[in-house]
Amino acid sequence: MRSESAYTIKYFFRDLKKALTGKDIDFTSGSIRKAIFMLAVPMILEMMMESVFALVDIIYLSRVSVNAVATVGLTESVITLLYAVAIGLSMAATALIARRVGEKNIKGARETAVQAIVLGVIISILVGCIGILYPKEILELMGGEQELIEEGFGYTRILIGGNLTIFLLFLINAIFRGAGDASIAMWALVLSNGLNIILDPLFIFGWGPVPAYGVEGAAIATTIGRGVAVLFQLWILFYGWSRIRLRVPDLILRAGVMWNLVKVSLGGIGQFLIGTSSWVVLMRIISEFGSEVLAGYTISIRVMMFTMMPSWGMSNAAATLVGQNLGAGQPERAEKSVWQAGKYNAVFMLTVSLVYLLFAKHIIGWFGADEEVIRYGSLSLQVVAAGYIFYAYGMVVTQAFNGAGDTRTPTIINFFCFWLFQLPFAYLAAIVLEWGPVGVYVGITLAETLIAVIALIWFKKGYWKTVQV
Repeated sequence: MRSESAYTIKYFFRDLKKALTGKDIDFTSGSIRKAIFMLAVPMILEMMMESVFALVDIIYLSRVSVNAVATVGLTESVITLLYAVAIGLSMAATALIARRVGEKNIKGARETAVQAIVLGVIISILVGCIGILYPKEILELMGGEQELIEEGFGYTRILIGGNLTIFLLFLINAIFRGAGDASIAMWALVLSNGLNIILDPLFIFGWGPVPAYGVEGAAIATTIGRGVAVLFQLWILFYGWSRIRLRVPDLILRAGVMWNLVKVSLGGIGQFLIGTSSWVVLMRIISEFGSEVLAGYTISIRVMMFTMMPSWGMSNAAATLVGQNLGAGQPERAEKSVWQAGKYNAVFMLTVSLVYLLFAKHIIGWFGADEEVIRYGSLSLQVVAAGYIFYAYGMVVTQAFNGAGDTRTPTIINFFCFWLFQLPFAYLAAIVLEWGPVGVYVGITLAETLIAVIALIWFKKGYWKTVQV
């Protein structure tokens, strides 16, 4: 067995190939650095592929109208709130499956996977009905102007109405990640993004017999791309090479397993409902300053998400390592994995923040030529990026709690930092003190920094090592 110091560049390409092709590896033994690499590479690429969806839509829709871009921002802020449930379920699925895999209990992992998919289908149907029936009301509630609502409600109806594809894409990829099959999750996103890139201009601008649907076309392309990826995921689950392969006897409801999944997911759901609802309120505050400011903010968030997704990939790798190593009875190895992942993440995020601080206007300018949009978008990028090095550790440690099944701790931290600090500060600074959009930007940076500090202090106490799931 090679020591940590022996992991040098000569092994890089060999391990890169293993990571991308899903080479079987035991993450509870051997080099921690290698384990992080093998999990993080496909997870980073997966997260980047997820963020490409929104970036591609913005690139094409910026050529349609400012309202089209603003529609994406308003709809995505609402749909993110609804998908907090999917993300919470995904966190629970990853934690429980990773723990079962660490315990070498593959049958238990399969049972958890089935219950997660069933719950996701039920919830997505309920959410889809709301999107189909009330798209205009959703945009109006978010402060959209009447012209924006008339132009963009079709996008909202299709994206929320067809949310089953996003729910299942989240959940099944979470199953793969928990099992350590991160490369499969990555390839599912590569497939869906490839289709989205091809179909987006086709449905937005029209071609041949296909009419130009405008902003609505972006939702059509995205839903088709994700739908095909879900079919690919299901094929892998039943007939492919995943560590977890479902069989007909697994396809039954198991009340005990489902209840355990729900219990663990409640903290994750609450955690993301708190976080995403705060983003909805921030978007509502931003909408007070007009469509140009809203479009600039939306573009900046999309750009930031593109670089935050690799950081989430590193964080998800830490979550899987924590879950599997706790399942194998190795809490100290789990903790060491988190600190190493945090260090790598901090180096990456510091590099990104410097790029944003120096080239913000150029980056935002790629997505449109409106001077006000560029002005406010670049300002948002610079202010929020100022705290990136704190976010790096905060995200890794938060996901480490989740990977251990301790979803309660991040929920409490999010409640304090987002609802009791960020929202009051943003409203006071932006509206009462008349700082304008800058008040919102500063509120985001301060809140995310506070989350990182509190999470690190609590992580060092080590209570997460004793959580039973």
